[in-house]
Amino acid sequence: MDKLWLIIQREYLTRVKKKSFILITLLSPILFVALFTIPVLVTVFSEKEKKSLVVRDDSGIFVPPVDSTANVSFVLAPEELPELKRTYKLRGFDGLLHIPAFQGNSGNLKLGYYSEKQLSLSVVSFIEKQVAEQVEAKKIKDAGYSEDVLNSFKTDIGIEQEELAFNDQGELVETGKKSSAELATAIGFIAGFIIYIVLIFYGAMIMRSVMEEKTNRIVEVIISSVRPFQLMMGKILGVSAVGLTQMLIWMGMTFLLSTLMTAFLGVDATAMQPATMPGQAIPPEELASQTSKFMEVLTSQNWGYILPLFLFYFVGGYFIYASLFAAVGASMGDDMGESQSLSLVAMAPIILSIILISPVVENPTSSLARWMSIFPLSSPVLMPARLAFEPPLWEVLLSMVLLAGSAVFFVWLSGRIYRVGVLLYGKKATLKEMVKWTFSKE
Repeated sequence: MDKLWLIIQREYLTRVKKKSFILITLLSPILFVALFTIPVLVTVFSEKEKKSLVVRDDSGIFVPPVDSTANVSFVLAPEELPELKRTYKLRGFDGLLHIPAFQGNSGNLKLGYYSEKQLSLSVVSFIEKQVAEQVEAKKIKDAGYSEDVLNSFKTDIGIEQEELAFNDQGELVETGKKSSAELATAIGFIAGFIIYIVLIFYGAMIMRSVMEEKTNRIVEVIISSVRPFQLMMGKILGVSAVGLTQMLIWMGMTFLLSTLMTAFLGVDATAMQPATMPGQAIPPEELASQTSKFMEVLTSQNWGYILPLFLFYFVGGYFIYASLFAAVGASMGDDMGESQSLSLVAMAPIILSIILISPVVENPTSSLARWMSIFPLSSPVLMPARLAFEPPLWEVLLSMVLLAGSAVFFVWLSGRIYRVGVLLYGKKATLKEMVKWTFSKE
C-alpha cells in the first residue's frame, strides 16, 4: 500500500506543478465565463438597431403598429414610389418600404425595400410579421369570418406526465412524481457526453504520460520495485486525482466568477432570454410559469438514484479506458506518430457509444439500448444516458457487475503489457508480442 501511495503521489505532484497545468486550470474558467458573459454584455449594453421607415402602401390595408418598445417605426406617405425613392433620405428615414396591391385570394405577397444599407435578419422578420398579420386579418374579414372566432379554434396541446406505481398486491399507488420525456432526454445526452469527453481527455493524458516515461530511464527503477498492477493502478489513480483537482477548481472558479459578474455588472439571467422580434421578449409571467414547471419536473427526478450510479459508471469507465490508453502508450516505439493509429483502436468503442447515444435515448427500451448499455466497453456512456428513463433493475445490476469486473481485468491486463512494453525501445510492439507479455511469468 505504501508503494501504491508513493506512485499516486508522484503522478499527481509531477503534473500539478507544471506551468501548463496551472495556466490551463486558471485560464479555462475565465475563458468559459467570458464566452457566456460577453454576448450578454453586448446584448444588454450595446445600442440596438433602430429603423425609421417610410411606407408606400398600394394595398390600402397597412396600419403602422403603435409599439413604443419596437425598434422599427413606420410612417405612411401618399407620394408615388419613384418620388419616395429620391426623397426618403432627405426626410430623415432609413429606408423605403413598398407594399404592393394584392388579390384577396393570393397566397404570396412580395414587399419591396429600398435603402443604401441592408436590413438585419431580425428587422426583416419583424417587418414580415407586421404586414402578414394585417394581410391575414383583411382576408379573414373579406371572407366573412370573425378573427376572434378563428383564434378560439387554436389550442395549445401539452402532455403532463405523472408516474404511477403498483404495490405487491397490484393496488395502484399515486406517486405524485412528474416526469418529462424532454428532460429525461436532456439528462441522458448531458450525462453521456460528460463521460465521453472526460474519458477521451484524461485517457489521452495517461497515454502521453506513459509514452514520455519510455524516454525516462527512472521508470526502470520503479518497475523493479513494484508489481505491474500496483504501478498501473497508481498511475491511473494519480492522473484521476489530477483531473478531479482540475475539475473542482474549474467548478469553484466558474461559480465565483459568474457570481461576481452578476453582482458587479448587474447582468440578470432574464437578459439572456431570446427575443422573438426586435423589442419583444418572453412575458415575465409566462417565463415564470415555464420556469416553475421545469423546476417541478427537475426536482421530482430520482437524483438519489441517478447521481450515485452516474458516479459509478464514470469511475468504472475511467479505469477501463485509462488502462487501454496506458497499454497503447506502453506498446509505442520511438515514433510518436504511431500513437494515432493505435489510439484509434482504444477510442473505437467509446466513439461507437457516442454515435449510439441518440438512438438509445430516443428508444431507451429497445434491444440495442438494453444490450449496449450492459456491454462493459459501451455501458459507461450508454447506461447513464438511460438512467433518467429508469431501466429495469436487473439490467443495471448486470451492467454494474460486468463493468466492475472489466475495470479490474483491464487494469491487470494493462499492467502486464506496461511491465514489458515501457522498457521496449526503438520499435513498436506487435499484437503477438503483447499477448506474450500478458501471459508471461513474473
